[in-house]
Amino acid sequence: METQALYALRDVAGVPSHPAIFMILHVVTFALHIAAVHIALGASGLTIWGALSKDASRRRLAQSMLPVSKFMISFAVFLGVAPLLFVQVIYDPFWYTSNVLSAWWVIGFIAILTVAALLNMFFVVKNHHMATEKTVCPGAMILSTILLLVVGFIMHTLTNQMLSPEKWMEWYAPGGVVDTSGRSLHDFHLPRYLFHISLSVPVIGALLVGYSRYLQPRLDDAKHNISYEYLQWAGNIGHRLILIGGVVSVVLGAWWMATLPEKIAGFATSIWPIIALVWLLLFVGFAQWVKASRMNSSWAYGVLGFGAVALIVVTIAREALRWVILKGVHGYNALDYTINMDWYSTVTFFVTFLVVGGAVMVYIAAIAWNAGQSKGVYTPSPAIDRIGTSAIWLSVLWVVHYFVIGFYIWWS
Repeated sequence: METQALYALRDVAGVPSHPAIFMILHVVTFALHIAAVHIALGASGLTIWGALSKDASRRRLAQSMLPVSKFMISFAVFLGVAPLLFVQVIYDPFWYTSNVLSAWWVIGFIAILTVAALLNMFFVVKNHHMATEKTVCPGAMILSTILLLVVGFIMHTLTNQMLSPEKWMEWYAPGGVVDTSGRSLHDFHLPRYLFHISLSVPVIGALLVGYSRYLQPRLDDAKHNISYEYLQWAGNIGHRLILIGGVVSVVLGAWWMATLPEKIAGFATSIWPIIALVWLLLFVGFAQWVKASRMNSSWAYGVLGFGAVALIVVTIAREALRWVILKGVHGYNALDYTINMDWYSTVTFFVTFLVVGGAVMVYIAAIAWNAGQSKGVYTPSPAIDRIGTSAIWLSVLWVVHYFVIGFYIWWS
């Protein structure tokens, strides 16, 4: 498609701040979203592994992963809104066209995701005591995980389709006959999809390494019966998943780069995939270094940190590939979007994201951390209670502000 035609599809209203801000925010929020996706998939996989086993350690681990999978599905959905909005802002000609071409699947995405979340919740409700009781309806968790993979594939395909504007007319009118049904998924790249899914294995492995260290202060807590042997076992499983999953991810990433279209084949040897590859290998290597003699020290938390950086680097490389395709091949420069500066919406976003969202996340993190480090029933300190109260009031003020501004605009 001609570059001018792509520019003509842009929103004539422009963007309310510099496009670079939206691009950076997209990378940051997508990294958070995909981390939640990987943890949800990994926790679901471990839950199924334990639910179908009679081994006590596996079943106990599955019991621990149940709330993780439930929470992370919700978290992934919540965090998925932001990168989706940022893509729509600066890549709207590509994203909207891809959605229209596969409209049936875009709508179906919501329905499939809803069913997957409900099946997960059903399994959680029915298996509160999986560590000591027989698993009820394991098929619900299996089907939920399969449906999560399906919605991931739909999103992968929509993203892939937006990067091939030269094929849009062929998909819209195959053989010269217009098809407005939106029932087809036109383009996918299996190595790319498998690479992103495979990252859930080392990511959940990193979480297990942190989990094995996180619960050590409660080793002599009789109520929860946490043994040193169990935590060592869980940590070793985590290190094994990092090693195997990390190697598989690197191989799949190399396959992805080796099968790039000819028009962008040079990207495979550029700095971005090389940095991503190096960080993935550093992540695996650091985890093995920790396993050698530092599993029971605070270095175990460093594995999570290395994994987080690796995900961010992979996300940056992913965005760099999009830039190479849209700017290098099709001449579309997202950074020259017309700017109609709106300071109110820009400030509102950052205040919401950093202050309101930050206060809520700090409270949740503080509760989670201290609960895991305390024996018996955990009672929050007055300082943490104040953080929670502040988070509630900030959220209330944000809602009031939202309606006040809405009524003001309506009245004006």
